[in-house]
Parts: sequence; C-alpha cells; structure tokens
Amino acid sequence: MTTRDRLLGLTVVLLWGLNFLAIRVGLDHFPPFFFAALRFAVIAVPVLLFVPRPKVRMRWILLYGTGFGTLQFAFLFTAMRAGMPTGLASLVLQSSAPFTVLLGTLFLRERIRPVQVAGIAVAMTGMAVIGWDRLEHASLLPVLLTLAGGLGWAFGNIGARRASVESPGINTLHLTLWIAVVPPLPLFALSAAAEGPAAGPRALADSFSAAGWPALVALAYIAVIATVIGSGLWTYLMSRYPAGIVAPFTLLVPVVGIAAAWAFLDETPTPLSLVGGVIVIVGAFAATSGKRRTVDAAQAAELDAAAGAPQLVKA
Repeated sequence: MTTRDRLLGLTVVLLWGLNFLAIRVGLDHFPPFFFAALRFAVIAVPVLLFVPRPKVRMRWILLYGTGFGTLQFAFLFTAMRAGMPTGLASLVLQSSAPFTVLLGTLFLRERIRPVQVAGIAVAMTGMAVIGWDRLEHASLLPVLLTLAGGLGWAFGNIGARRASVESPGINTLHLTLWIAVVPPLPLFALSAAAEGPAAGPRALADSFSAAGWPALVALAYIAVIATVIGSGLWTYLMSRYPAGIVAPFTLLVPVVGIAAAWAFLDETPTPLSLVGGVIVIVGAFAATSGKRRTVDAAQAAELDAAAGAPQLVKA
C-alpha cells in the first residue's frame, strides 16, 4: 500500500474513531432506529436530486447500503442505547475486519498472504486483550448486537469491492453517496414499529431547542464528516486494494474511540487496555504492509487516474 493511501486510511480511522462520540451524543437524544434513519435521510434527499447514479449494478448498491448502512447502524445504535460503552463499542465493531477478510476469501476468492494472516492475528490478539479487560463492564446482549453490526459492515465492504472490481473507474464518491439512499425507508419503518411513530419526530422537534442543539451537531458530524468524507475515502481504498488489505485499518479505530471516550466521557482505560491498543496498531500495520499481488503498482496507477482522489475533490 502506498504511503499516501496509508495516510488516507489513517484519516478514515480518525474520523470514524471520533464518530463514536457523536453517536453517543445523538443517542442521548434520539431513539436508535430513528437516529440511524435520520443520518442517511439527510444525505439521501440531495443525492437523489443532484448526484448521478454510479454505473454499477444495483445489486451491489443494495448490498453495500444494506450491510454498511441498515444492518451496521441498526445493530450498533441499539447496542449503544442498551448500554454498550462508547470505547468498547468502537472496539467490538472492528470485528468487521476479520469478517471482511473471511467473506472476501469466500465470495471474492481473494488470497490472504502469510504476513496478512500474522498481522490480523496480532491485531485480533490486541483486541482480545482490550475486550478481556473491558468486557466485564458490559452485558452480553450489547456485545452480541455490536458483533452483528460488524458482520453487516463486512457485507457492505464486499458490496463496495464487487462494484469497484466490476466497474473500474467509477466515481467512488458517487457510489458512497448512493448507498445513503438504501437505509432510510427500512430504518424509518423499524423505528415506527419498535419505537413508536411519534417518538422520532418528537425528538427531532426537541433538538431545535436550546438544550437539544448538541444532537443536531452530532447528526451533522455523522452524516457529513463520517459518512460522506470518511466513507468516501474508505470506498476509494476498497476500489484500489483487495478487501483483506484495507479491512485491517479498521482495527485502529478503537484506539481512537477509546482515547476519545477517555478524554471526553471519562471512560478511563486501564493499563491493560493501553497495551492492547499498542498491539492492535502493530498488527494492523503488519497486515497492510508488503507488496500486493492482486493489484500491482501499475494497476494502482491506472485506478488512481481513473477513479482516484481527484474525483473525490471534484465531486
């Protein structure tokens, strides 16, 4: 992986790690299903009006949007509303990385190099250390719900990868924006059925009060910074590299999430959690190092010219 793309991956890590703080603020105000629907609805409306649909098969947009949008955030928001600590949620959700590598092997026939296997094993060991240290602070159900969110994210990654492989040169930002069209209707339906048809609109109206403005700021961060910018960069990386190369970057997100929860929410990490975070960093970098076999340097250059960062800037 090139140095520039590593830096883009680390930018996504930072944006998504801080995203958990915004989620916590939003969930203190909005019902979880309604909040998940709202974060995509504010993007979906202008996308439908102004953004051309990317030239990929609709099945991959649906898979990407359902996995990354509907399943991931329905499960994650419910878990955090049910008591999943913010820092621990950022850790357990990164189960998407090994899930993605496994699904990429099963459905995309991507080969895993020994250094990747070793790096992922080291990173997973670090996650296990942090999880072992902090699992006692959360009940089993929120943990299982967060794991389900990680599996949904992994299916979304596979959809993004299939779309990029079948249609090289697509505008990755347009693809990222169009997945926002998929989740709102099913999530609003879930909200009406599980939370009541009036709960979400009432919370939205209250957010325009003097006490509710932090929820609107949280919604703006999640929708624009984490979804449009963060997911746009993520889709760009998924279009250039095999899923097994990109997915391990998500293992760094809990390091940011736990540190942010420590700084702003008084969720103090123990020394063992910090040791686990260091292990995660080492493993994640090992998993993304070395030469690529599936996408060589010449292919990467062609993809860069056709679907790279300049498109993100133009759009």
